[in-house]
Formats: sequence, C-alpha cells, structure tokens
Amino acid sequence: MDQTVARRSSIKKIGMAFAALFGIGTAQAMDRRKTAVKEVVGTIYEDQDIPLFSGAVKHGNTLYIAGKGAHFDGDIKAHTDHVLKELEKELVKNGSSMEQVLKVNVYLADLADYKKMNEVFRGRFGKNPPVRTTVATYGGVPGDSLVEMDCIAAVD
Repeated sequence: MDQTVARRSSIKKIGMAFAALFGIGTAQAMDRRKTAVKEVVGTIYEDQDIPLFSGAVKHGNTLYIAGKGAHFDGDIKAHTDHVLKELEKELVKNGSSMEQVLKVNVYLADLADYKKMNEVFRGRFGKNPPVRTTVATYGGVPGDSLVEMDCIAAVD
C-alpha cells in the first residue's frame, strides 16, 4: 500500500514539474476548466416543458451540434444535401463554419447508400475535411431520414 501512495506522489510531482516547465500551473489549468461553462444555444422541446435534448451546445470555443435528419420523401443524395445545409445553418448561427468542423458522425439507414452519400459529402467542409465516423443503424434513422449527422466544431 505504501508503495502505491509513493508512486502516486511521484507521478503527481512529475506532472506538476511538466506543467511548470510549460508555464501552466496546476491551479491555473483547473481554473480554466471551471470557467468554461456549457451554454445551450438550441433546444428541442417536443411539446413538453422540459427539453428532450439540446440541439446545440457551446462549451468554451467548441460547438456541439445534435443530429440533423431529413424528414421528407427523397433519395440519399437529397437527404444528405439537406442535412449538410442544416448543419451549416446551425454552425453559422453560432459563430462557426463548415471549415471549422472537427468531427462528424454519419448515421445511414442503409449502408448501401454509402457511396452516394459520399458524392454529396465530399468537398462540403473545405479542402481539409473533418474526422468522420460512418455507421449503418440497425432499424433505421429516427424520423425515416435516410441519413443523420451530428458534428463538433471550433468557434471563433
């Protein structure tokens, strides 16, 4: 037991020395985390007083946008175009842009639509596209959308 305590103490000292070397005190770093407050910038109510989820949240210089779908008749290309335009509207409204997107999650109702979705997706985020995960959902995307996307972006 004493060896574990000594090891933790040594690791903590090394971490503090590393932080001091790079000009970041441990207390300073902790204060920064405390001052970055979550700001809900868009809410989904679904006919109830308490929201089901937030449509967009800012935390520091990061914007998190909830999944956007396309809830109309159309093919995967029309749905993908619509979803990307909805993401862009939310990004711009909150001080960001498609070029500042860091991560996108793509949820397909049918993995067979992957190539056609990519045709519309390609180039929409500038010449340096974000990190992306694409999965096919079991049972489809909520609201009968052929695709849903959410993203994380930097904010100016």
